Amino acid sequence: MSRDALTTTELRAVTGLAGLYGLRMLGLFMVLPVMPLLLENFPGATPLAIGLAIGIYGLTQAMLQLPFGWLSDKLGRKPLIYAGLALFALGSMVAAAADSMLGLILGRALQGMGAIASVLMALLADLTRDEKRTQAMASVGISIGLAFIAAMALGPWLASWIGLSGLFWMTALLSGAGMLIVWRWVPDPLRSTKHLDAGIQPARIKSVILQPQLLRLDASILVLHLLLTAVFIAVPGLLVQAGWDLYLHGWIYLGSMLLGFFAMIPLIIIAEKGQKMKPMLLLGIGLLALALPMLGTGAVFWLLFGLWVFFIGFNLLEASLPSLISKQAPMAAKGTAMGVYSTSQFLGAFLGGLLGGWVMQRWDAELLLWGATLLVGLWWLLMLSFAAPRHLSSRVFSLHPAQVQDAAGFKEKLLGLPGVVEVELMLEEATGYLKLDRKELDEEALDSLIAGN
Repeated sequence: MSRDALTTTELRAVTGLAGLYGLRMLGLFMVLPVMPLLLENFPGATPLAIGLAIGIYGLTQAMLQLPFGWLSDKLGRKPLIYAGLALFALGSMVAAAADSMLGLILGRALQGMGAIASVLMALLADLTRDEKRTQAMASVGISIGLAFIAAMALGPWLASWIGLSGLFWMTALLSGAGMLIVWRWVPDPLRSTKHLDAGIQPARIKSVILQPQLLRLDASILVLHLLLTAVFIAVPGLLVQAGWDLYLHGWIYLGSMLLGFFAMIPLIIIAEKGQKMKPMLLLGIGLLALALPMLGTGAVFWLLFGLWVFFIGFNLLEASLPSLISKQAPMAAKGTAMGVYSTSQFLGAFLGGLLGGWVMQRWDAELLLWGATLLVGLWWLLMLSFAAPRHLSSRVFSLHPAQVQDAAGFKEKLLGLPGVVEVELMLEEATGYLKLDRKELDEEALDSLIAGN
């Protein structure tokens, strides 16, 4: 087999874990666009209670994301994944059987306790070669995006057929399917090791949180998912007021997201290839600020156009922010930085549900959208002081025994090469991590040094 091709083990790991991510995303997000409508007549339902039911999973996800990742280093990846999927299934069944808002909120909180995202990425790192890890993680990222689109499109159609309770029973079944994938398809790692690019290091959490550039990016993903959750407390009702029944909403979301995705692609190319990350970041935030007031006008054209513009901005930011975290985070704390980032994302979903429901209870959808616009304006001002990152890339490689023995000397040689910005060596795992400036890099000299020549 070609060295450039994924091995059978790697293919099974990538396809299995991408599929598992996709099933979880379907389970979490199919209910997002339908809960505000289907819970209106539920016992004890108020806009605030509905918002809490929508967002509460984010709170428990945020609380347990880092602990799950750390525990998987101690107890093994698959046991933690099974435990997380079991909690997700239990929460889905509690929500499906709930006859009050309290029971539904409890079920959603239990769903969120299955916080296995960081564990899945660590298992993927265990099962892939160092030089193939970026490709593998990118494949999983694509599956997450596709699953989100599918969930938003399928949720309204399925809910009009089987109801909200049926959706929750379906998510419980999806969790069971996920366990089968982990058991029968995803390979067992020979050993679980710590990875700088995928693992959680508790000792580095404080330094990551206090780093100003990373803090701005964590705040950005928090606000982005706060907006997503809050907006979809208001939008389903606005679509009904515009004359569309629930079963048609999926087509509207599908069209808006797909058009937004294709419009986003050239902007991402400009950001990455043209090294315009900060301008594209500000553009994405600006598009959200432009879209939100359109959604609240009550006019059909502006509602649909606003959804399209919203998803251009959302997709652009959702794709750009992880890349910026990777570029800004110190190599030794990259996995920890991604864990804090993921925690911020889920905390944003919780705050969006809570604050969105509170505003809808006291006022209306129009005020919610104008309040969200004000928040986006403050966010845009915050990011004006964000320093544009250097256009760096990463490389992970295996260490030869001689390089492990003379780690200090080998590291000094690497840092002496033009274009090598940062070096971290994990001696127990015999793995090296580099940050590189490709414009200055002597590729042949680096390859020769890594090869031990």
